[in-house]
Amino acid sequence: MNATFRQLRLFLALAERGSVTAAAEACHVTQPTVSMQLRELAEAAGLPLYEQIGKRLFLTAAGEALAGTARAMLDEWLAFEQTLNAMKGLEQGRLRVALVSTAKYFIPRLLGNFCTEHPNIEIALEILNRDGVVARLRENRDDLYIMSMPPENLDLEQHAFLPNPLVLIASDGHRLKGRHLELADLSAERFILRERGSGTRLACDAFFSRAAFVPQVRLELGSNEAIKQAVAGGLGLAVVSRHALPARPADDQLTILNVDGFPLQSRWFTLYPRGKRLSPVAAVFLEHLERTALEWSERRESGL
Repeated sequence: MNATFRQLRLFLALAERGSVTAAAEACHVTQPTVSMQLRELAEAAGLPLYEQIGKRLFLTAAGEALAGTARAMLDEWLAFEQTLNAMKGLEQGRLRVALVSTAKYFIPRLLGNFCTEHPNIEIALEILNRDGVVARLRENRDDLYIMSMPPENLDLEQHAFLPNPLVLIASDGHRLKGRHLELADLSAERFILRERGSGTRLACDAFFSRAAFVPQVRLELGSNEAIKQAVAGGLGLAVVSRHALPARPADDQLTILNVDGFPLQSRWFTLYPRGKRLSPVAAVFLEHLERTALEWSERRESGL
């Protein structure tokens, strides 16, 4: 089978973005060019690579296999280019990082110094819910992945780099503010929790189960911002990462309750499939993250 790098890049863009139009935009070419190149690729494969059903595009079994192969080939080529640049004393390349949405509160701050030190490295962040990051991790679509609850059914390299305390919050004027509480004191309270499957929800459910506590769940929301607004509006209590709050929670009309068992202790991890060879750029970023994350956390806490 004969295929060009250009065809493989176009097909991978099609597989990841789900349409010819989006693939053309991502690769900065015209739609007819994409269609022609993909038609030639399918002819070379001897099997259909995708099919259109209504407005949706689906990869065939052959297309799924080709997408995995193309991704591996292009990743290897990118790593080779970065190795050459390192040999030349240059720091160039592209870093792809997928992270869960809560990490958006601190990862951009940690990227500042990295971008200053390595101005020729292009960084692409994918910010998703936990299920979305796990899906990309299964397909090995990025260089690194950041989350607080690594999936247990995947063989992964895990690097803990930052504490992730989960705190119980209420509106700033809540009647329980300033009191020392036990979980039993919250039995009549309504809770606003993250969606099922999120790292925060998994940690909450495990803690409540161990404590034999059943919260009265009023709402389940997929956004920390929506949860904070609901809590500030007096709709209930919630458990969120301390990183999702400002240094002074009162600035968001919130307060952290003093409840036995809280904060729940977890950690942030960088992950990648075991056996994956990190690109030089990814290795440099991983070292930077582990070096600077704890320093940033300590500075933030000292400013409380």
